[in-house]
Amino acid sequence: MGSLLNKLTVEDLAVEGRRVLVRVDFNVPQHEDGRVKDDRRIRAAIPTIRYLMLHGAKTILTSHLGQPKGKPDDKIKLTLRPVAERLSELLGVMVPLIPDCIGPQADAAIASMKPGEVILLENVRFHPGETKNDPEFASSLASMAELYVNDAFGTAHRANASTEGVAHYLKSAAGFLMQKELEYLGGALDVPKRPFVAVLGGAKIASKIGVVDNLLNKVDRLVIGGGMAYTFLKAQGKAIGNSKLEKEKLDLAKEILSKAKELKKDILLPIDNLVVEKIDPAANTEIVGDEIPEGKIAVDIGPKTIGLFEQKLKSAKTIVWNGPLGIFEMDPFAKGTQEIAKFIATLAATTIIGGGDTAAAVAKFKLEDKMTHISTGGGASLEFLEGKQLPGVVALTEK
Repeated sequence: MGSLLNKLTVEDLAVEGRRVLVRVDFNVPQHEDGRVKDDRRIRAAIPTIRYLMLHGAKTILTSHLGQPKGKPDDKIKLTLRPVAERLSELLGVMVPLIPDCIGPQADAAIASMKPGEVILLENVRFHPGETKNDPEFASSLASMAELYVNDAFGTAHRANASTEGVAHYLKSAAGFLMQKELEYLGGALDVPKRPFVAVLGGAKIASKIGVVDNLLNKVDRLVIGGGMAYTFLKAQGKAIGNSKLEKEKLDLAKEILSKAKELKKDILLPIDNLVVEKIDPAANTEIVGDEIPEGKIAVDIGPKTIGLFEQKLKSAKTIVWNGPLGIFEMDPFAKGTQEIAKFIATLAATTIIGGGDTAAAVAKFKLEDKMTHISTGGGASLEFLEGKQLPGVVALTEK
């Protein structure tokens, strides 16, 4: 696993008076006018930044935002300026944005820093060397600092220059957020309190096949909803109407179902569904069983399924949930996701929400503070649950 047991953490570093390059994940959703729409990822990085400030480090923050294609208007749209403004508000100190992440302006800003100060470098993806993990670009970034801290769990699954490359040039440690993510996700997989139940949803099986496969060996039962459930229902020979189907994954779904049988693991699929003729919040809805009529599209789990899932979750001591159970962004199709989220929030279990859409759903229903841990990384938490090594963790210095 990407466990941290043998890696340095920020508390292992002597940071006083030293230049510390910190990779954070400030890739946050924005309003049309560029203002930060959701500052969760910024807030999640605050403990590491405050720790470094208090211990007299010169903290140099670096992050990406979006996927710039090298066009001039990307420089306006994907600037980290609104992030610097929000971060300054949260920290209660002015955090200047440096117009480039390497070069003379960055060098000058860093040279004039005093212990305890924080600066934010402009979007690292404005340089093509970032995503190519170009050694020359990584060494330019590294040359500005004396130590490196990776607190960007959300990008730890990518071997980029600022997440993996720089770690080869500097003594490197994990920040508090990275530690917390790996402790919760790693703990759930390696030493879960049982019963251990995984809830998987979302539109695509493709991105979750490896996760289902890895989790089958570890969980006591698997609850499947969302768009991916219909490929499984089809694999059982059920009619699914016009619901989401990944034809090329049917055989894989059959294999997983038979593997579950062999391992005597419960896989729970929807027993009733909310269906519409077209995906539109104003569409007429009806509840049908586990066979979906011709011309209908399933958009959420039905009331019997909600009851079944709750009954099977009731005794759980560890729950990992990744992927919504319906098209929760549209209120008429959000009930399944909302009811299960509300139910999980009441349980005396370790509840781990795997980033992305699931985190957005839990936020929408104002249940964030009722969950044990909400991951900041969708893709990273998926790859971690799949049992893959995360390059940004592997590259950190051994203790």
